[in-house]
Amino acid sequence: MTGKRILMGNEAIAFGAMKAGLQIASGYPGTPSSEVMETIISHAKKYGIYAEWATNEKVALETAVGAAYSGANTIVTMKQVGLNVASDPLMSLSYIGIKGSLVILVSDDPGPHSSQTEQDTRAFGHFSNIPVLDPSTPQEAYDMTKLAFKLSHELETPVILRTTTRVSHGCEDVLIEDIDPVTRDIEGFVKDTRWTIFPKLTAQRHPLLEELQVKMSDHFSEYFNDNTFNSITKGSSRIGIAASGVSALYAKEAIKEHSDVFSFFKSGTAYPFPEKAALKFMKGLNDLIVVEELDPYMEEQFLQIAGKYHLNINIHGKKNGSFPVSGEYDVDVVTDSINRALENIGSEDAESAAASIRLSHSVAAVKPEDIPALPIRAPTLCAGCMHRTVFYAFKKTAAKLKKQVGIDSVFSGDIGCYTLGNALPLNMVDTCLCMGAGISVAAGLSHTPEFMQGEKAKQVAFIGDSTFFHSGIAAVVSAVYNNADITIAVLDNRTTAMTGHQPHPGIGLTAMGSPAQMIDIAEVLKSCGVGMVKTIETDDLDKCMDIAAEAMEFEGPSAVVFKGKCVAICKATGQYVVDEEKCTNCKLCINQLGCPAIFSISSGIPVIQDTCSGCGLCAQICPSGAIVLKEA
Repeated sequence: MTGKRILMGNEAIAFGAMKAGLQIASGYPGTPSSEVMETIISHAKKYGIYAEWATNEKVALETAVGAAYSGANTIVTMKQVGLNVASDPLMSLSYIGIKGSLVILVSDDPGPHSSQTEQDTRAFGHFSNIPVLDPSTPQEAYDMTKLAFKLSHELETPVILRTTTRVSHGCEDVLIEDIDPVTRDIEGFVKDTRWTIFPKLTAQRHPLLEELQVKMSDHFSEYFNDNTFNSITKGSSRIGIAASGVSALYAKEAIKEHSDVFSFFKSGTAYPFPEKAALKFMKGLNDLIVVEELDPYMEEQFLQIAGKYHLNINIHGKKNGSFPVSGEYDVDVVTDSINRALENIGSEDAESAAASIRLSHSVAAVKPEDIPALPIRAPTLCAGCMHRTVFYAFKKTAAKLKKQVGIDSVFSGDIGCYTLGNALPLNMVDTCLCMGAGISVAAGLSHTPEFMQGEKAKQVAFIGDSTFFHSGIAAVVSAVYNNADITIAVLDNRTTAMTGHQPHPGIGLTAMGSPAQMIDIAEVLKSCGVGMVKTIETDDLDKCMDIAAEAMEFEGPSAVVFKGKCVAICKATGQYVVDEEKCTNCKLCINQLGCPAIFSISSGIPVIQDTCSGCGLCAQICPSGAIVLKEA
């Protein structure tokens, strides 16, 4: 039913896609993008949509491309680092184009809150010659999603819908419309030489691609004239402010007491940049303040326009030090940055009344000393997480190996919950680059002893089950082929835990809940030629240590699949408590495990909280047998 609903930005995007006639959706989970697919999946059967979680972003995009070649309306979802994985097909796709419609939802993560990078997808769109829409609010995200499908179909090109964390996860009342179940009347694939990219076709298509950029820029300027996505308001001074995405909201909040003074340009079309609209806005201004998170993308566009049309205008942004060049913005950051820009303007133009304005924060400033200190809660593995058992087993095994034969160990990590194994007291992640890289990095290190004064070290690579399917298999094949002396520890908790517990090929269920062939990780490792492959449950520490030692002593590639439960989705099996009469207060359980369920106050004996999930690891390492199961 048409009406307003309180929606998260990601939910609004999903509803916008479904309203636009979405037929096929594919993606790989990654915060802050995951809820788009989750919402589509929850409504897929109702509206006749096919949705799937792919093994990685490259596969997800290629799957959506195949469907679009048949004329389907498709969407693919990922976060900004996922776009790196999908960049290979993306770059070629811009030359080929599509037949149906293809929207690529990419969520950037300024901050970053849960990512390896702060990269800016707007620049990626420019690089790949693919149009980029940049919503500021959940309502705009809904409306722009519908527009993205329309533009993709009209221009026969994929369209990137770029959001940031605060748009993806922000909530507001969103006006949505009735959604009709989709029809399956897809035209179907028609054989054509345009779908096969060879050097000759690339040479033929490249001029057309460049013509399309001009066409899109003109199209955007005409389409968005007097449109809320790209809007211009005139102020009484010769100072303008330009902003995009959620930064536009911050800027409007910062200047709300002086909104009649500044001209304001809000852009929702990041690429191609709306040059005609921007030029119209810039004429008559002496100074322009550009507000944007991450890269100085808009700032560079305005600088190019100023140079191209010989405009006498000063542009203030990241490049002249007015705004931070990295990190997430908020109203306070934007307020302070605009004030810095105004100070620069004031020193250059003493006669400008607007330049003498100083914006104030929306709330009274609070002195740091008046703020009570908050407890420090460093990221850590959950209480009872199976990964802690595996890390502890390898730590003890490595220490024993060092003592017996003098061989050090290097532990290469990966992206996932188990990245938190780097925290003290475990301290078991020596390298972490990107998804699937742990195995490849370990293999590279295994070939370098002669470059390290001949000191040989045992290389251990940790990788999760979902990441194994995402990008670990190719790394395994390469390690075996090149005879890398490494041990691979697959941490299999049967879910994609860090991004919201999505299914993967090792579970036996699809995204839509249908039964599927369960891919056995151990069998995959064997088929890749790994010399030693073992599988073990993580509930017995001694057995885990024994098999870790066996794998580390094996010459050549070895692997152990450690199976356990994700405590975030499985019920606790009991709770352990400390027997005060037996406890010697050695604090081994605290100092070696770092389990958040165990703590002590001052010199008191350890206390186990009710967040304990009953994994029993602490009981297994207690030298005095003081940690026991609580009686029912």
